[in-house]
Amino acid sequence: MADVNLLNEDGQDYIEIVVKPSNVPIACKGTYHYRSGSTKQELKGSALQNFLLKKLGKTWDDVAVENATLEDIDRVSIEYFLKKGIESQRIPNSMATASTEEVLRSLQLIDEENHIKTAAILLFGKNPLKYFHSVEFKIGRFGKNEADLIIQDIIESNLIQMGDRVLDVLMAKYLVSPVSFKGMQRYETLEIPREALREILYNAIAHKNYMGPAIQMHVYDDKIEIWNDGNLPEGFNEEILYGSHPSIPRNPNIAKAMFMAGFIDTWGRGYKKISEGFEKNGLPVPKVHDFFNGTQVVIERTEFLKLNLVGRRNVGENVGENVGENVGEKAAARYNAIKKLIKENPFITAVQLSEKLSVTDRTIERDLAKLQTMQLLIREGAANGGRWIIIDKN
Repeated sequence: MADVNLLNEDGQDYIEIVVKPSNVPIACKGTYHYRSGSTKQELKGSALQNFLLKKLGKTWDDVAVENATLEDIDRVSIEYFLKKGIESQRIPNSMATASTEEVLRSLQLIDEENHIKTAAILLFGKNPLKYFHSVEFKIGRFGKNEADLIIQDIIESNLIQMGDRVLDVLMAKYLVSPVSFKGMQRYETLEIPREALREILYNAIAHKNYMGPAIQMHVYDDKIEIWNDGNLPEGFNEEILYGSHPSIPRNPNIAKAMFMAGFIDTWGRGYKKISEGFEKNGLPVPKVHDFFNGTQVVIERTEFLKLNLVGRRNVGENVGENVGENVGEKAAARYNAIKKLIKENPFITAVQLSEKLSVTDRTIERDLAKLQTMQLLIREGAANGGRWIIIDKN
C-alpha cells in the first residue's frame, strides 16, 4: 500500500504519495512492467523470469532442478574438469580423487535440501538436453548468403566440454590453416589465433541465456559470426568490453566453474585478451554488439580472403597456363587432374585421390602441399572431415 499524505508548504496544500520498493514484483492486470529511462517497458518471457529471480537474490543457474540426482552427472566430465583445473593451478592436487558429490558441493551446486542446481546439470550433465532444450552449439558453412548452406554441425554437450569439442570441429571442418615452409619444414598456422578463438567460444558458452535458442555460428568466406542469446550487460558496448570494466556474469555458477577449470577469467579481462591475440597476429579485432536480443561477435577472415584474392589474380583454368615453367608436364597434368576430382567432390580424401590417379599416397601428399604453397588450393578443416577449395580466376 502507498502512503498518501496531505502536506502544506508556503500556504499551498499538496499531496505526497510515497511508494516504497517492494521485495517482490507486483503485477498490474496480470502483467509486469519496469521503467527504463523515461519509458515503461513490459517484462515477459525469460526477462521476466530473470527479474523475478533477481528480486529473490538468485540467478537462473542457481535454481534447483527438482527431479535431478547425482545419477544425472557424468563422472567423465567431472574428471575432465578436475584435470583442467589442476593443470591451470586453480584446483588443488588434493581434489584429484574427489567424489562427484564433493566436487559439486565445493562449487555450491547442491542446495541445503540436497537438490542438484541448474548449473550442475548444464556443466556436468550426462544429457543436459533432458532438462534444457538449447544446450547446443550450431555451426554452418555458408556460401554467398544464409540460403547457400554447404555443411553444418550441431554439437550437443554439457558446457564443461563444449568449448573444446566446438574447437575440434572448427579445426577439422571449417577453418583454414595456410601452409608455409621454412627450409624443409612445413608449417600450418590456424587462420584465427587459437587462444583468442577459445576465449570467444567460452564467452558465448558461459554468458548465454539457456532459456533461449542455441548458440549459432555462421561461417562465410569473408567473416565468421558467433551469436548467443542474451544481451550485453546494461551500459556495456564494444568500447567498454575492450577497455577496463568489471566482470558481470549472467550465470555466476557456470562462470565460477569455468574459471576453476582455467577456461575464462573473472576480472573482465576476456575481451582484452582477445584483442591482444588478434593484434599480435596483425588481424582486425572482432566486432561485438547486441543483435536480436543477443550478443554477436564478428570475425573478419582476412587470411582466407588474402589467399582467395591472390589465387584469383594468378590462376588460369589449367595449372600449366601460369606455372608451366616451374612444373613438369607430367606433374602439371596430375595437378589438373587433382583439381578436376576436387571440383567433383570437395570432400575427397588424399587416399581416394591416390587410388583414382593410380599414384602413391606420398605423391598425392606432395602434390597437395605444392598446390597449397602455389596458392591454387585451400584446405578448410583438417585431414579428416574437411574440404578442399580450389582458387579459380572466376
